[in-house]
Amino acid sequence: MRPVTRGGGTVVPSKSERPPGAGRAAARRRLARATELLEQRFGRPRRRSSGDLVGELVRTILSQNTSDVNSGRAYGRLRERFPDWDAVRSATRRSVASAIRIGGLADIKARRIRRVLNILEREEGAISLDSLRSAPTERVLERLRALPGVGPKTAACVALFELGRDVVPVDTHVHRVMNRLGFVGEHRSAEGTFDALNAAAPKGVALSLHVNLIRLGRSICRPRSADCPECPLRRMCAFAREAARTSTVRGT
Repeated sequence: MRPVTRGGGTVVPSKSERPPGAGRAAARRRLARATELLEQRFGRPRRRSSGDLVGELVRTILSQNTSDVNSGRAYGRLRERFPDWDAVRSATRRSVASAIRIGGLADIKARRIRRVLNILEREEGAISLDSLRSAPTERVLERLRALPGVGPKTAACVALFELGRDVVPVDTHVHRVMNRLGFVGEHRSAEGTFDALNAAAPKGVALSLHVNLIRLGRSICRPRSADCPECPLRRMCAFAREAARTSTVRGT
């Protein structure tokens, strides 16, 4: 059975490419090789921590459904407007939304941020997440995901970038690329891809794999105009093979 394309350019891998059960070891080897190839193309990223867990959480909430540039500007304006997180918590939703307007969905994000800060104040006794620094990764993700507006990607980003945990966040780029590659089967939701990818990913590759998959998704494996001949993973990719086969058929 050949891979077939569906809406949005995803591929349904053949049965031989799906990694059930024992196939997880094969997926792990392929992901390790993919990490190497991506590093050869894009380099090995370094983790940069601000030391502020709450700040990283707020920054990641602001990044939802917007560009890195706009979310970064929104975060900068929020910190300029308010001296500390308690001041954000005590402010009106309207004033917080005004500060972060450039990031989009300002009213929704302002409401989420203030709710998160109020919950932390009430449950932790302070606006802090420092109790998570020594917690197991499973507990870190569970605690973060219990907060309003915090899904798997947001929780994983905080765990990876601020705590250095070995977990791979899945955004729209990682979701698209992984499903095209066919390494972890077909998952129609980012959460399904997150579970499958983190079950198969080799230890120690989370930061490099996450960052470089995003770079690949933005520059080469784009949603509607994938440049498969330029992709460092093309020989491992179900989508690229199908694209090459289709191109050959059309050219004959």
